[in-house]
Amino acid sequence: MALIPVTILTGFLGSGKTTLLKRVLTEAHGQKIAVIENEFGEENIDNDILVSNTEEQIIQMSNGCICCTIREDLRETLQLLAAKRRKGMLDFERIVIETTGLADPGPVAQTFFMDEEIAETYLLDSILTLVDAKHAAQQLNDRQEARRQVGFADQIFISKTDLVAPEEVEALKHRLAHMNPRAAQKAVHFGEVALSEVFDLRGFNLNAKLDIDPDFLKEDDHDHHHDHHDHAPGEACNHPSHQHGGHGHHHHHDDDVKSFAYKAERPFDPAKLEDFLGAIVNIYGPRMLRYKGVLNMQGTERKVIFQGVHQLMGSDLGPQWGPDEARISKMVFIGIDLPRDIFLQGLEQCLV
Repeated sequence: MALIPVTILTGFLGSGKTTLLKRVLTEAHGQKIAVIENEFGEENIDNDILVSNTEEQIIQMSNGCICCTIREDLRETLQLLAAKRRKGMLDFERIVIETTGLADPGPVAQTFFMDEEIAETYLLDSILTLVDAKHAAQQLNDRQEARRQVGFADQIFISKTDLVAPEEVEALKHRLAHMNPRAAQKAVHFGEVALSEVFDLRGFNLNAKLDIDPDFLKEDDHDHHHDHHDHAPGEACNHPSHQHGGHGHHHHHDDDVKSFAYKAERPFDPAKLEDFLGAIVNIYGPRMLRYKGVLNMQGTERKVIFQGVHQLMGSDLGPQWGPDEARISKMVFIGIDLPRDIFLQGLEQCLV
């Protein structure tokens, strides 16, 4: 049986998660979706699309979708849904988990890797994060949960861009890209998003490409310590979102969620790299949100792909390196106050 794809929808309070979800549910022609709401808050799916609002945890909706509220553990809810589906009591093809505005998507994502029974039934497809352009600067400044949600994202949707000046939107995009260069960003209007941008994104697939802007990887190979910016080193950065209390200093240096990339042309020594990655995941795992690499390993003609969430790391053999392809290892780490120098020096020492 094919695995049931799961999408985690997270985002700032008031960013329009419910609007997006409703839109997806009405758009999803012929697709039966089960929605798991992490808790019924103020913002729950309106009762007009619920058939009955009983104490029962799972509610059949008028459009053939299913909605359940988590009053217990996510794992139990997922197991219950799978059991009912096997017995023919429920029919759904995919699941969307809508987390509350302050939830950390990390533990939700980890559920799909830690629990064997869940991993045999479900496939975590991606984490979508909705950012409210109007309140983003404030929320990112004030709340670590908001910054974490950005760090975890495979895809970022920016809502309410029509309420702010274009240069503010640009500044926000600039800031988000520093926090998470992996995630594609898209401005959305009233939750109008094509289903192809919401489902089957394969953000957790171990695939052979590293989806970050190649410019981000173009750091000067001799100097791994300088920060990458879109302006000359001496030039002041005056993006509005970097203006903090009137000082024009580089704002994202204050964001505790940030990312850095590593690139190497010499191959890795597999044993050394495994030891090093194991050690840093042990120490920094809780602060490592998402990380991924496509690696050139000594002893194999194939790419080695690794990725992880917090302490959970997986790797896999990918396709062969092409005959004319430069065998360059590329990695990106997204986390909270990660010691960039320790990571980069440690990785250097794992090269052959």
